[in-house]
This record gives sequence, structure tokens and C-alpha cells, in this order.
Amino acid sequence: MSTTQSERLRELLEPLVGSQGLDLEEVAVDSVGRKRVLRVVVDSDTGADLDQIADVSRALSAKLDETDAMGAGEYTLEVGTPGAERELTEHRHYVRATDRLVKFQLAESGELVARIIEVDDDGIDVEVPGVKGRKPTAKRLAFADVVKARVQVEFNRKNKNDEHVEDVEDVEDTENEEEA
Repeated sequence: MSTTQSERLRELLEPLVGSQGLDLEEVAVDSVGRKRVLRVVVDSDTGADLDQIADVSRALSAKLDETDAMGAGEYTLEVGTPGAERELTEHRHYVRATDRLVKFQLAESGELVARIIEVDDDGIDVEVPGVKGRKPTAKRLAFADVVKARVQVEFNRKNKNDEHVEDVEDVEDTENEEEA
């Protein structure tokens, strides 16, 4: 049974990425001219910040240097996150995309753009935006019916935490007035 270089790298790197509190989403080795590029994509339920990316990059680099997993030739290591328009392929991806607008390719009924409301073991509850002043409608999608799903970029997305931030500022202002 043969395994590809990407599969061997995944087996080597996944425990190390997991020990950093992240999930290993993707490993790919690409040739760019005479150079090779090892692309590693990591994520977590709360996302990955630049410090976490830097820490895991250093750890992966050290591990790769002590093994011959990449062979003798030169290569570039790139570590990053899935990006804004990530494809949803695992259950955890759907959970992480809760409250996000997603474009679904469905097995039977074509495409659907809807916001993920809730995810459980059997499927996804979504809200389909209303058109021309109509109210949004709720819909249930079974995982088996979803062929492909990709998060959509929203430039005018309302952040639910914005209201909370204003509330905290109001409380701090009140506390400062009481101290004065």
C-alpha cells in the first residue's frame, strides 16, 4: 500500500498541530518551477491568530528539519488559515460557519444561498434570506443532500457582538462617572 507524500506529511504533522490547539485542515506539496512549496492550512473553533500561526510554523519547521519527510531538496513552508471563502467539508467546518452566509450546491435542487443557524449530527438548519422585502424562511438541509458548500464573503455583515461592545462601553462610562 503506497501513500502519497502529502499523506505521510499529514501523519507526521497532525499530532504537532493538535498539540498547539489547532486542527490540521490541509497539507499540499506543490512544485513551482524548480522550487517546492509545502502549504499547511490550520484552523480551530475560535480561529487562529498570527501568534498561533507563527508558533505552529516554527514547530513544523523544526520537525521537518529533524526528519527527511521533504527529502534533500529545498522547499518553502507556508502556514496559513483556510481563508474567507472556505469550503465546508467536515462537520466542524459547518459548526464554525454558524451565523455565516453559505452557498450550498444541493444534490436535487441546485444552488441555495442561506445563513447557517444551527448544526447537529444529522444536518443543518439554515435561514434563506427574503427577496424584495419578504421575510427570511427557515429550511432544514440533510448533510447527504449537500454536494458542496462554501462560505460567502459579506461586506455589510452585521456583527452581533457590536451591540455588546456598546453595552460594555456604557457600563465603563457609568463606572467612571461614579468614581469621579
